[in-house]
Amino acid sequence: MARLEIAPEVVEDFERIVDHLASCQVEHPERRIDEIIAALDVLQSNPLIGRPAANRKRELVIGRRAHGYLALYRHVAEIDTVIVLAVRSQREAGYVERGE
Repeated sequence: MARLEIAPEVVEDFERIVDHLASCQVEHPERRIDEIIAALDVLQSNPLIGRPAANRKRELVIGRRAHGYLALYRHVAEIDTVIVLAVRSQREAGYVERGE
């Protein structure tokens, strides 16, 4: 099983998602983050399940419609580790720009 790491910057993504859900008066928005994290667990046993993205990264589609999110990640086969780099709503235009 691959090791799963979540980049520290993803915390900002989670905060943005919770803030948005709270502004839309969704009950218990923090539960949505729990659902996203639970979905990321699949990457431990299936690190290549996500669709290919730019620069040797992949995207995991989580949920759908109003509950739809995308997780950008990279699988480093040499150390069998999946690093989640960003999470966003499927309705957002793109990922938050961060230096690499």
